[in-house]
Amino acid sequence: MKPLYGANHSLVSEFVFLGLTKSWEIQLLLFMFSSTFYTASMMGNSLILLTVTSDPHLHSPMYFLLANLSFIDMGVSSVTSPKMMYDLFRKHKVISFGGCIAQIFFIHLIGGVEMVLLIAMAFDRYVAICKPLHYLTIMNPRVCIFFTVAAWMVGLIHSMVQLAFVVNLPFCGPNMLDSFYCDLPWLIKLACIDTDQLEFMVMANSGFISVGSFFILIISYITIILTVQKHSSVGSSKALSTLSAHITVVVLFFGPLIFFYTWPFPSTPLDKFLGIFDAVLTPFLNPVIYTFRNQEMKVAMRRICRQLVSYRMIS
Repeated sequence: MKPLYGANHSLVSEFVFLGLTKSWEIQLLLFMFSSTFYTASMMGNSLILLTVTSDPHLHSPMYFLLANLSFIDMGVSSVTSPKMMYDLFRKHKVISFGGCIAQIFFIHLIGGVEMVLLIAMAFDRYVAICKPLHYLTIMNPRVCIFFTVAAWMVGLIHSMVQLAFVVNLPFCGPNMLDSFYCDLPWLIKLACIDTDQLEFMVMANSGFISVGSFFILIISYITIILTVQKHSSVGSSKALSTLSAHITVVVLFFGPLIFFYTWPFPSTPLDKFLGIFDAVLTPFLNPVIYTFRNQEMKVAMRRICRQLVSYRMIS
């Protein structure tokens, strides 16, 4: 058991990341990989935002929620990826105590917002597929705004609750984090107190929310498919085609989260791989999945790209 210290005995002012690898060649490869997908993710999600806001044909609840998801994915990319890429070329990879707390705050804020947005998108698809005649009545602008505000409130509350666990913990050494970013499972282990109960509370909080939201979404998608299948086999195939994109995004988002917060055994290499996947690849894959499966979005994006090229040529 670790000795108990008061919060004001904390001596650690910064944390040192052990990083991803010691090999210069692999670091260079990781930088090229991360920077490519980070740039593509920011451009892809920005294009979705621009397309949805500027094209009147896309001013519907589904695309409103998709634009919000793209905005959040830009945040997911930016919380950890830029520092990770910067640290690849540094021998001494450090982050201040305040910077570490800020990373944890934004990771859980954005994660909470995205969970609620994915649930809202599942509800939107349920109404559109199962109650098409009442779609515009149910998914009116007030409901869309409510979902957005609720998502940010849930994300903020979730993040503040998580921070309440760690912000006053005493840290008196060591200060090495075997990761490339700050998060609760690794930070708590460095505290100068017995953290068994604290680790359980964090696991119960983030783990329960992640697993619960994941099963709510999967059950809702299964319900939609079964409901449509009773009425028309053609309708069920169309519903499956539409929902496959949503289900893929849900699995990509929740898979790493569930592993991080519920897996009881330490598995650092896999943690790091999933961390890179979650920070770099998932925000890139989301716009790809949604746009490639949506003909209306592809047409609108081609239209906006032509307008941008024409504007540049005129300028």
